Amino acid sequence: MIRKFSADAVFTSDAKLVSGVVIVVDEGGKILSIDPYAEHDPSSVSMLQGILIPGFVNTHCHLELSHMKGKVDTGTGLLPFLKNVVSFRDIEQSVIDQAIIDGDKEMYRNGIVAVGDISNKTDTAKVKSESLLDYYTFVEMFDFLQPSMTNATIIQYSSVMEGQSHYGFNKKSYVPHAPYTVTPQLFDFINSQNSPGSTISIHNQETTSENELFVTGKGGFSDFYKSFGFGMDHFEPIGKSSIHYTIKNLSPEFRTIFVHNTLTTKEDVEAASLWNKNIFWATCPNANLYIENRLPDYRVFLDSNAKVTVGTDSLTSNWQLSVWEEVKTIRKYQSYIPLETCLSWATTNGAAALGFDDRLGSFEVGKTPGLVLLGGDVCDERGLIPVRVM
Repeated sequence: MIRKFSADAVFTSDAKLVSGVVIVVDEGGKILSIDPYAEHDPSSVSMLQGILIPGFVNTHCHLELSHMKGKVDTGTGLLPFLKNVVSFRDIEQSVIDQAIIDGDKEMYRNGIVAVGDISNKTDTAKVKSESLLDYYTFVEMFDFLQPSMTNATIIQYSSVMEGQSHYGFNKKSYVPHAPYTVTPQLFDFINSQNSPGSTISIHNQETTSENELFVTGKGGFSDFYKSFGFGMDHFEPIGKSSIHYTIKNLSPEFRTIFVHNTLTTKEDVEAASLWNKNIFWATCPNANLYIENRLPDYRVFLDSNAKVTVGTDSLTSNWQLSVWEEVKTIRKYQSYIPLETCLSWATTNGAAALGFDDRLGSFEVGKTPGLVLLGGDVCDERGLIPVRVM
């Protein structure tokens, strides 16, 4: 069955909002043609009020933490936030499992078609194998900068990778958690286990303490680790921001997604771009506000022509799993960024970052990107509610 859709505005593959366009799809959602409205009998076209866009791509999520919604205070800063998260123990597995199911369904309802999902456990494997969404699973590793823990970490997360691979779904990579939690030895393992062209995700520059650790060897993270009994006498600061530690130790052969980037500067972006041309910068604005009550300086990325993507992070640090809510937050606090730019971040760039751009991310003949309607008055300043129509 062939179906035809048009709307007040359609988001095209060249990042423009245009009217008078018809998207023709088959019963599986594959785009057969993109035509001028005048070429079709109006009675054959479903005319929708709002903006018609391809499905959203969520490049950073922790689906396995969905049970943590509302359990951690907002605005505490990253280090107290991390301490609060690790303090939650003995949650019934049935509660965790149901929250994962609900989180996956919530993302589908919110027009998301693909997810870059962090996995420290195997809890999400079955749900992702049966999901209507495409997942790229990032098996996230950390040894807390303790060389004595590296071998045990490798054994632990090799088991997680095996469990996440059991159902044979989608794509998977070993990835480092963050500069402040991964030794050079663990980076070496990650480099050796992933094929060139794989996508790697890493948390980056979320708080001032992170950069301070690598510049001076002191500050909040040094005290944080010592409070858990981790020795830091072996750690040698590099005198530069944390991203320089990452690019020194991570292979440039991978697509790399730097996540959060709250304190990333123009100089950081330039250094990373010299290291690897295939870089993406995932922003999770609601999580940034939830934890640190601040946003990145998006001008840094716009001025550098950097490829930005959008993530939701987890329900530990967010009120919902909705890429559209992230876009609305960007537009609310950084209104100089055009809507078309934000939509490119949330669709086209996200699909490219996860390697799904052969099928998703843009309206192009032969792709099956999903059709999402940002419904209602397109000028509504309160924000639009995404409704999946295909």
